[in-house]
Formats: sequence, C-alpha cells, structure tokens
Amino acid sequence: MIIYILIFIILIIIGIKSVKILRPYEKGVIERLGKYSRTVSSGVVILIPFIEKMVKVDLREQVVDVPPQEVITKDNTVVVVDCVIFYEVVDAFNATYNVVNFYHAITKLAQTNLRNIIGDLELDETLTSREMINTQLREVLDVATDKWGSKVVRVEIQKIEPPQDIVEAMSKQMKAERFKRASILEAEGYKQSEIKKSEGDKQAAILEAEGKAESLLKIAEADKQASILRAEGESIAIEKVYASIHDGNPDDGLIAIKYLESLEKIADGKASKIFLPLDSNGVLGSVAGIAEIFKDKKDKKE
Repeated sequence: MIIYILIFIILIIIGIKSVKILRPYEKGVIERLGKYSRTVSSGVVILIPFIEKMVKVDLREQVVDVPPQEVITKDNTVVVVDCVIFYEVVDAFNATYNVVNFYHAITKLAQTNLRNIIGDLELDETLTSREMINTQLREVLDVATDKWGSKVVRVEIQKIEPPQDIVEAMSKQMKAERFKRASILEAEGYKQSEIKKSEGDKQAAILEAEGKAESLLKIAEADKQASILRAEGESIAIEKVYASIHDGNPDDGLIAIKYLESLEKIADGKASKIFLPLDSNGVLGSVAGIAEIFKDKKDKKE
C-alpha cells in the first residue's frame, strides 16, 4: 500500500512538472538541461519532467515608475523630475537572456538620459517642453531596450518641480505679466472706445450736415418755385392790367389822376423829401388841363 501511495505521489509530481498552461498574454521559453530549446505560445505545453524547464514571459504592456531625481538645467537650476515608462515585451528570448533585471535597468537608463536631455535645456524650456522631452527619452530608451526584447511604447513626465524660491519668483513674474496684459487690454479697450465714439460723432456731424444741406436745398427749391410762381403771377397781372388799360383807351386826364393818387401814397410816408420824375412837367400840365375842364363845367352850371 505504501508503495502504491509513493508511486501515485510520484506520478502527480511528474504530471505537475510535465504539463504547463500558458495564458493568451504569455509566452514560454523552454530550456532542456540548461540549454535553450524552444519558445512556445499560449495553451497546454508538455515538458519532459526534470529535464526541461519553462520560463513564462508576460507580453502585456507594463509600467515602470522612475523615482524622482534632481537634475541640473543648462542655466544651473536644480529641478526635481520623475516620469513613467510604458513598455511591452516583443521577444521572449531576448527579454529572458539579455537582461537580468529589466525594471532596474530601464529605471537607471531613464534617469541617466533625463539628466542628459534636461541638462541641454534652460529652466523655461524645461517647463514648456515636456512633449519634446517625452519624445526624445522614448526614442533613446526604445533603441537601448531593443536588444532586451522590449519596446518602449511611450514616456510621460509626471512632474518638474523647480526650487521654492524660483517658484515664488515665477509666480510674481506671472502676476506682473497678467497685470501688464490687463493694463494693455484696458488701454486698448479705451482706445477702441474713443475711436468708435469719434467715428460716431463724425458720422452724426456728417448726417446732420447732410440733413441741413438737404433742408436748405429744399428751402431754396421752394423759394425758387415761389419766386417763379410770384414772377409768373406778377407778369400775368401786369399783362392783364396793361390789356385792361389799352382796352379802356385812357386819356391824359385819367393818367394824371392816377399819378396824383400815387403821389399821395408816396407823400403819406415819414420821408422829409420827395423826388418827382423827370417828366413831371407834362403830367402837371395834364393836371392843369383837368382843372380847367372842371372850372368850365362849373361856370356853365352857374
């Protein structure tokens, strides 16, 4: 019974040693008596017990957190920088045999290259060039880890911390810059406001002048039409008076009476002098004739 139990236990151990299962994201590197034999993919793998051994390699993307370190920039400013590295294994054989501790190796490699990259940049460039630093560091690490059977997918700078006094100085500078921009924007706004106001006043003055000009033109046109109508009316009146006079066949007596009536109206004013026309002698002669006519008529009645 004891022998059977021992044989059963040995068979179980042999089964455990000879049968391996690989997940879909794993590959296995098999060694036979300490020598590389083959690389197998996911699924059930049969090994020769105690002769073959398999090392599992994870093919999923993994993350390496690089510890923070102090780096001196080109302008001799000390900054604290840390980053994370995303990588994946593409060759199980090289990942197994070409590097002892991938995590430690890539961490030290990243820290060294960070010093080199940031050492060529000034502080302002370092703070504003994260994408460039990420790209350069990824390219360097990807080339270096190629023989390790791994590919660096991307690198991300987590933080870049300048010294506290530099941070305070930068804060004051940013505040002063914001005040400067605010003052410039305020002055620009005032300038634009004054320009708009001047343009509005100018347009208002132009419109007012145009309105006055149009009004004056209309008034002048109305006066012109009134003058024309008045002149036409006077012309028609004179023509009618002239026609009436000729139709009535007036004699010298009627003309003399009208003349005297006109002189009465002229003399009715406040003027101290009255100017008579040059031909007044003839008219006065007509007046004397009229007087004689009236005198003769009066004698006949008596």
